[in-house]
Amino acid sequence: MNKKDEIKNKKTVARRNFLRAFGTVFATGSVVAVSGNLLKKAIDKKNSAQSNFRIFGESTFVSPYKHVASFDMENTVRCFEYHNDRLYIADDRKISIFDIEGNRLADFAVAGNDFVRDIAVSRDRIYLLFPARIDVCSMSGEKLQTIEACSENSDYCSFAISSEEEIFVTDAANKHICKYSSEGNFVKFINSPNRFIIPSYTFGIDIAENIVYCSNSGRHQIEKYTLDGEYIESFGKAGSEAGSFTGCCNPVHIAGSSTGDIITSEKGNPRISCYGKDGNFRCILLDSKLIGNGNKACDVKACGDKLYVATARKVSIFAFDRNFAAQTACGTCAIDCPLHL
Repeated sequence: MNKKDEIKNKKTVARRNFLRAFGTVFATGSVVAVSGNLLKKAIDKKNSAQSNFRIFGESTFVSPYKHVASFDMENTVRCFEYHNDRLYIADDRKISIFDIEGNRLADFAVAGNDFVRDIAVSRDRIYLLFPARIDVCSMSGEKLQTIEACSENSDYCSFAISSEEEIFVTDAANKHICKYSSEGNFVKFINSPNRFIIPSYTFGIDIAENIVYCSNSGRHQIEKYTLDGEYIESFGKAGSEAGSFTGCCNPVHIAGSSTGDIITSEKGNPRISCYGKDGNFRCILLDSKLIGNGNKACDVKACGDKLYVATARKVSIFAFDRNFAAQTACGTCAIDCPLHL
Protein backbone atom coordinates (compact mmCIF):
# COMPACT_ATOMS: atom_id res chain seq x y z
CA MET A 1 0.00 0.00 0.00
CA ASN A 2 1.51 3.38 -0.98
CA LYS A 3 1.48 6.38 1.31
CA LYS A 4 -1.43 8.04 -0.50
CA ASP A 5 -3.64 4.97 -0.11
CA GLU A 6 -2.61 4.64 3.55
CA ILE A 7 -3.73 8.20 4.31
CA LYS A 8 -7.04 7.63 2.49
CA ASN A 9 -7.66 4.45 4.46
CA LYS A 10 -7.01 6.18 7.79
CA LYS A 11 -9.50 8.91 6.88
CA THR A 12 -12.12 6.30 6.00
CA VAL A 13 -11.61 4.47 9.30
CA ALA A 14 -11.73 7.71 11.26
CA ARG A 15 -14.96 8.74 9.53
CA ARG A 16 -16.51 5.33 10.19
CA ASN A 17 -15.56 5.49 13.88
CA PHE A 18 -16.97 8.99 14.10
CA LEU A 19 -20.27 7.91 12.61
CA ARG A 20 -20.47 4.93 14.96
CA ALA A 21 -19.75 7.14 17.97
CA PHE A 22 -22.19 9.82 16.83
CA GLY A 23 -24.83 7.17 16.08
CA THR A 24 -24.40 5.72 19.56
CA VAL A 25 -24.72 9.13 21.19
CA PHE A 26 -27.75 9.94 19.05
CA ALA A 27 -29.41 6.60 19.81
CA THR A 28 -28.66 6.97 23.51
CA GLY A 29 -30.11 10.44 23.49
CA SER A 30 -33.20 9.15 21.75
CA VAL A 31 -33.64 6.35 24.29
CA VAL A 32 -33.21 8.80 27.15
CA ALA A 33 -35.74 11.14 25.59
CA VAL A 34 -38.26 8.36 24.98
CA SER A 35 -37.69 6.91 28.46
CA GLY A 36 -38.18 10.36 29.95
CA ASN A 37 -41.44 10.80 28.09
CA LEU A 38 -42.66 7.35 29.10
CA LEU A 39 -41.71 7.99 32.72
CA LYS A 40 -43.50 11.34 32.67
CA LYS A 41 -46.62 9.68 31.23
CA ALA A 42 -46.47 6.96 33.89
CA ILE A 43 -46.15 9.54 36.67
CA ASP A 44 -48.96 11.66 35.21
CA LYS A 45 -51.15 8.55 34.97
CA LYS A 46 -50.43 7.68 38.58
CA ASN A 47 -51.28 11.18 39.77
CA SER A 48 -54.47 11.37 37.73
CA ALA A 49 -56.07 8.07 38.75
CA GLN A 50 -56.26 5.84 41.76
CA SER A 51 -53.59 3.17 41.43
CA ASN A 52 -51.51 0.83 43.56
CA PHE A 53 -48.34 1.38 41.54
CA ARG A 54 -45.41 3.49 42.72
CA ILE A 55 -42.72 5.04 40.52
CA PHE A 56 -39.05 4.65 41.56
CA GLY A 57 -37.39 5.40 38.24
CA GLU A 58 -39.64 2.65 36.84
CA SER A 59 -43.03 1.19 37.70
CA THR A 60 -42.85 -0.97 40.85
CA PHE A 61 -45.83 -2.92 42.11
CA VAL A 62 -46.60 -2.91 45.82
CA SER A 63 -49.09 -5.48 47.08
CA PRO A 64 -51.26 -4.92 50.16
CA TYR A 65 -50.71 -8.62 50.93
CA LYS A 66 -47.78 -10.51 52.39
CA HIS A 67 -47.01 -14.14 51.65
CA VAL A 68 -47.28 -15.95 54.99
CA ALA A 69 -47.38 -19.67 54.19
CA SER A 70 -47.61 -22.29 51.46
CA PHE A 71 -47.72 -26.05 51.18
CA ASP A 72 -46.87 -28.36 48.33
CA MET A 73 -49.07 -30.96 46.65
CA GLU A 74 -47.96 -34.25 45.11
CA ASN A 75 -49.99 -33.68 41.94
CA THR A 76 -51.30 -30.79 39.88
CA VAL A 77 -54.00 -28.78 41.63
CA ARG A 78 -57.13 -28.74 39.45
CA CYS A 79 -59.31 -26.61 41.71
CA PHE A 80 -60.01 -26.03 45.39
CA GLU A 81 -62.60 -24.73 47.83
CA TYR A 82 -62.47 -23.07 51.24
CA HIS A 83 -65.22 -23.99 53.71
CA ASN A 84 -65.38 -23.71 57.52
CA ASP A 85 -61.60 -23.43 57.96
CA ARG A 86 -60.94 -26.36 55.67
CA LEU A 87 -59.38 -26.50 52.21
CA TYR A 88 -60.79 -29.08 49.80
CA ILE A 89 -58.26 -29.58 47.01
CA ALA A 90 -58.84 -31.61 43.86
CA ASP A 91 -55.86 -32.98 41.97
CA ASP A 92 -55.78 -35.43 39.06
CA ARG A 93 -57.13 -38.40 40.97
CA LYS A 94 -58.24 -37.51 44.49
CA ILE A 95 -59.76 -34.96 46.83
CA SER A 96 -57.58 -33.92 49.77
CA ILE A 97 -58.83 -32.09 52.85
CA PHE A 98 -56.46 -29.80 54.77
CA ASP A 99 -56.78 -27.47 57.72
CA ILE A 100 -55.77 -23.86 57.17
CA GLU A 101 -52.27 -24.58 58.46
CA GLY A 102 -51.69 -27.03 55.63
CA ASN A 103 -52.07 -30.26 57.62
CA ARG A 104 -53.68 -33.07 55.66
CA LEU A 105 -56.79 -34.35 57.42
CA ALA A 106 -58.23 -36.82 54.91
CA ASP A 107 -58.48 -37.71 51.25
CA PHE A 108 -60.57 -39.88 48.96
CA ALA A 109 -60.27 -41.08 45.37
CA VAL A 110 -62.22 -39.54 42.49
CA ALA A 111 -64.45 -41.98 40.61
CA GLY A 112 -64.16 -42.32 36.83
CA ASN A 113 -61.54 -41.19 34.34
CA ASP A 114 -62.50 -37.53 34.01
CA PHE A 115 -60.62 -34.79 35.81
CA VAL A 116 -62.51 -32.62 38.27
CA ARG A 117 -63.24 -29.22 36.70
CA ASP A 118 -64.47 -27.52 39.87
CA ILE A 119 -65.29 -28.27 43.50
CA ALA A 120 -67.80 -26.76 45.94
CA VAL A 121 -68.80 -27.51 49.52
CA SER A 122 -72.21 -26.75 51.03
CA ARG A 123 -73.27 -27.83 54.48
CA ASP A 124 -72.43 -31.54 54.67
CA ARG A 125 -71.95 -32.19 50.96
CA ILE A 126 -69.00 -32.03 48.57
CA TYR A 127 -69.91 -31.26 44.96
CA LEU A 128 -67.55 -32.30 42.17
CA LEU A 129 -67.98 -30.89 38.66
CA PHE A 130 -66.96 -32.97 35.64
CA PRO A 131 -67.33 -32.11 31.92
CA ALA A 132 -70.77 -33.75 31.69
CA ARG A 133 -71.95 -34.47 35.24
CA ILE A 134 -71.95 -33.40 38.88
CA ASP A 135 -71.16 -35.88 41.64
CA VAL A 136 -72.56 -35.15 45.09
CA CYS A 137 -70.52 -36.80 47.86
CA SER A 138 -70.57 -37.07 51.62
CA MET A 139 -67.78 -35.42 53.59
CA SER A 140 -66.01 -38.78 53.66
CA GLY A 141 -66.18 -39.14 49.88
CA GLU A 142 -69.09 -41.55 49.49
CA LYS A 143 -70.99 -40.80 46.29
CA LEU A 144 -74.60 -39.90 47.12
CA GLN A 145 -75.91 -38.64 43.78
CA THR A 146 -74.93 -38.03 40.16
CA ILE A 147 -76.52 -35.17 38.25
CA GLU A 148 -76.22 -35.62 34.51
CA ALA A 149 -75.49 -32.77 32.09
CA CYS A 150 -78.35 -31.00 30.34
CA SER A 151 -77.31 -32.03 26.84
CA GLU A 152 -75.07 -34.56 25.09
CA ASN A 153 -72.51 -31.98 23.97
CA SER A 154 -72.27 -30.16 27.33
CA ASP A 155 -68.79 -29.20 28.47
CA TYR A 156 -69.09 -27.92 32.01
CA CYS A 157 -66.47 -25.46 33.19
CA SER A 158 -67.28 -24.01 36.62
CA PHE A 159 -70.13 -23.92 39.12
CA ALA A 160 -71.46 -22.22 42.25
CA ILE A 161 -73.89 -23.28 44.98
CA SER A 162 -76.41 -20.84 46.45
CA SER A 163 -77.35 -20.68 50.13
CA GLU A 164 -80.44 -22.73 49.22
CA GLU A 165 -78.16 -25.28 47.49
CA GLU A 166 -79.30 -24.40 44.01
CA ILE A 167 -76.55 -25.19 41.49
CA PHE A 168 -75.42 -22.81 38.73
CA VAL A 169 -73.11 -24.36 36.13
CA THR A 170 -71.32 -22.69 33.21
CA ASP A 171 -71.30 -24.69 29.97
CA ALA A 172 -68.37 -23.73 27.72
CA ALA A 173 -69.70 -25.72 24.74
CA ASN A 174 -73.25 -24.35 24.72
CA LYS A 175 -72.26 -20.97 26.14
CA HIS A 176 -74.93 -20.60 28.76
CA ILE A 177 -75.51 -21.20 32.47
CA CYS A 178 -77.49 -24.23 33.61
CA LYS A 179 -79.51 -23.93 36.80
CA TYR A 180 -80.41 -26.99 38.89
CA SER A 181 -82.62 -27.23 41.97
CA SER A 182 -81.22 -28.37 45.31
CA GLU A 183 -82.53 -31.85 44.49
CA GLY A 184 -80.52 -31.90 41.27
CA ASN A 185 -83.39 -31.33 38.86
CA PHE A 186 -82.77 -29.15 35.82
CA VAL A 187 -84.56 -25.79 36.17
CA LYS A 188 -83.56 -23.53 33.28
CA PHE A 189 -80.90 -22.24 30.92
CA ILE A 190 -79.63 -18.74 31.58
CA ASN A 191 -78.50 -16.93 28.44
CA SER A 192 -76.66 -13.62 28.27
CA PRO A 193 -78.46 -10.76 26.52
CA ASN A 194 -74.96 -9.74 25.38
CA ARG A 195 -74.19 -13.29 24.15
CA PHE A 196 -71.51 -15.25 25.95
CA ILE A 197 -68.21 -15.40 24.06
CA ILE A 198 -66.05 -18.13 25.58
CA PRO A 199 -62.89 -18.79 23.50
CA SER A 200 -61.52 -21.34 25.99
CA TYR A 201 -62.28 -22.76 29.43
CA THR A 202 -62.55 -19.33 30.98
CA PHE A 203 -66.15 -19.29 32.18
CA GLY A 204 -65.86 -18.61 35.90
CA ILE A 205 -68.86 -18.20 38.19
CA ASP A 206 -69.56 -17.45 41.86
CA ILE A 207 -72.34 -16.19 44.11
CA ALA A 208 -71.98 -13.26 46.52
CA GLU A 209 -74.87 -11.81 48.54
CA ASN A 210 -77.36 -13.81 46.45
CA ILE A 211 -76.07 -12.34 43.19
CA VAL A 212 -74.66 -14.62 40.51
CA TYR A 213 -71.47 -13.29 38.93
CA CYS A 214 -70.02 -14.95 35.84
CA SER A 215 -67.24 -14.22 33.40
CA ASN A 216 -68.05 -13.30 29.81
CA SER A 217 -64.35 -13.66 29.09
CA GLY A 218 -64.38 -13.07 25.35
CA ARG A 219 -65.96 -9.68 26.05
CA HIS A 220 -63.62 -8.99 29.00
CA GLN A 221 -66.59 -8.49 31.27
CA ILE A 222 -68.32 -9.85 34.36
CA GLU A 223 -72.09 -10.24 34.24
CA LYS A 224 -74.52 -10.16 37.15
CA TYR A 225 -77.76 -12.16 37.50
CA THR A 226 -80.39 -12.73 40.13
CA LEU A 227 -80.84 -16.24 41.53
CA ASP A 228 -83.88 -16.50 39.24
CA GLY A 229 -81.58 -15.98 36.26
CA GLU A 230 -82.59 -12.41 35.45
CA TYR A 231 -79.82 -10.29 33.95
CA ILE A 232 -78.84 -7.26 36.06
CA GLU A 233 -75.81 -5.60 34.47
CA SER A 234 -72.18 -6.13 33.44
CA PHE A 235 -68.87 -4.42 34.09
CA GLY A 236 -65.29 -4.61 32.87
CA LYS A 237 -63.32 -3.63 29.79
CA ALA A 238 -60.38 -4.84 27.70
CA GLY A 239 -56.92 -3.42 28.35
CA SER A 240 -53.58 -4.10 30.00
CA GLU A 241 -53.76 -1.31 32.59
CA ALA A 242 -54.94 -1.83 36.16
CA GLY A 243 -58.72 -2.21 36.26
CA SER A 244 -58.98 -3.79 32.81
CA PHE A 245 -58.90 -7.38 31.60
CA THR A 246 -56.04 -8.22 29.27
CA GLY A 247 -55.52 -10.92 26.64
CA CYS A 248 -58.06 -12.79 24.54
CA CYS A 249 -60.26 -14.11 27.36
CA ASN A 250 -60.25 -12.82 30.92
CA PRO A 251 -61.05 -13.02 33.77
CA VAL A 252 -60.70 -16.77 34.27
CA HIS A 253 -61.70 -17.19 37.93
CA ILE A 254 -64.15 -15.20 40.06
CA ALA A 255 -64.46 -15.32 43.85
CA GLY A 256 -66.94 -13.38 45.96
CA SER A 257 -66.14 -12.05 49.43
CA SER A 258 -68.56 -12.01 52.36
CA THR A 259 -69.41 -8.34 51.68
CA GLY A 260 -70.07 -8.82 47.99
CA ASP A 261 -66.73 -7.61 46.64
CA ILE A 262 -65.48 -9.58 43.64
CA ILE A 263 -61.98 -11.01 43.35
CA THR A 264 -60.82 -11.79 39.80
CA SER A 265 -57.92 -13.90 38.55
CA GLU A 266 -56.44 -13.45 35.07
CA LYS A 267 -54.13 -15.44 32.81
CA GLY A 268 -51.51 -14.22 30.32
CA ASN A 269 -50.04 -11.69 32.71
CA PRO A 270 -51.50 -13.32 35.85
CA ARG A 271 -52.85 -10.96 38.46
CA ILE A 272 -55.54 -10.97 41.11
CA SER A 273 -57.68 -7.86 41.48
CA CYS A 274 -60.55 -6.55 43.58
CA TYR A 275 -63.78 -4.97 42.32
CA GLY A 276 -66.65 -3.57 44.36
CA LYS A 277 -70.09 -5.09 44.00
CA ASP A 278 -70.96 -1.98 42.00
CA GLY A 279 -68.34 -3.04 39.46
CA ASN A 280 -65.89 -0.28 40.30
CA PHE A 281 -62.23 -1.31 40.27
CA ARG A 282 -60.51 -1.13 43.67
CA CYS A 283 -56.94 -2.30 43.13
CA ILE A 284 -54.63 -5.10 42.09
CA LEU A 285 -53.98 -7.39 45.05
CA LEU A 286 -51.30 -9.74 43.69
CA ASP A 287 -49.21 -9.57 40.52
CA SER A 288 -47.46 -12.25 38.47
CA LYS A 289 -44.20 -12.02 40.42
CA LEU A 290 -45.95 -12.74 43.71
CA ILE A 291 -48.14 -15.44 42.22
CA GLY A 292 -45.37 -17.22 40.32
CA ASN A 293 -47.48 -19.39 38.00
CA GLY A 294 -46.04 -18.63 34.58
CA ASN A 295 -48.80 -17.31 32.34
CA LYS A 296 -51.62 -19.38 33.86
CA ALA A 297 -54.47 -18.03 35.96
CA CYS A 298 -54.65 -19.11 39.59
CA ASP A 299 -57.73 -20.30 41.39
CA VAL A 300 -58.31 -17.95 44.33
CA LYS A 301 -60.54 -17.77 47.41
CA ALA A 302 -61.03 -14.75 49.69
CA CYS A 303 -61.53 -15.68 53.34
CA GLY A 304 -61.47 -12.97 56.00
CA ASP A 305 -58.22 -11.02 55.67
CA LYS A 306 -56.51 -13.80 53.70
CA LEU A 307 -56.27 -14.86 50.09
CA TYR A 308 -55.73 -18.54 49.25
CA VAL A 309 -54.12 -19.01 45.85
CA ALA A 310 -53.53 -22.30 44.03
CA THR A 311 -50.68 -22.62 41.54
CA ALA A 312 -49.53 -25.77 39.71
CA ARG A 313 -48.57 -27.90 42.73
CA LYS A 314 -48.84 -25.46 45.59
CA VAL A 315 -51.39 -23.58 47.66
CA SER A 316 -50.17 -20.26 49.04
CA ILE A 317 -51.66 -18.05 51.73
CA PHE A 318 -51.40 -14.26 51.62
CA ALA A 319 -52.43 -12.07 54.56
CA PHE A 320 -53.36 -8.40 54.50
CA ASP A 321 -50.47 -6.26 55.75
CA ARG A 322 -51.26 -2.72 56.87
CA ASN A 323 -47.73 -1.44 56.30
CA PHE A 324 -47.74 -2.67 52.71
CA ALA A 325 -51.34 -1.60 52.18
CA ALA A 326 -50.61 1.98 53.30
CA GLN A 327 -48.66 2.39 50.05
CA THR A 328 -51.53 1.15 47.88
CA ALA A 329 -55.10 2.06 46.97
CA CYS A 330 -56.25 -0.86 49.13
CA GLY A 331 -54.89 0.87 52.24
CA THR A 332 -56.80 4.07 51.56
CA CYS A 333 -60.12 2.31 50.98
CA ALA A 334 -62.69 3.41 53.57
CA ILE A 335 -65.10 0.53 52.92
CA ASP A 336 -65.62 -1.95 55.75
CA CYS A 337 -64.00 -4.80 53.91
CA PRO A 338 -63.27 -8.26 55.35
CA LEU A 339 -60.12 -8.43 53.23
CA HIS A 340 -58.41 -6.08 55.69
CA LEU A 341 -59.80 -6.84 59.14
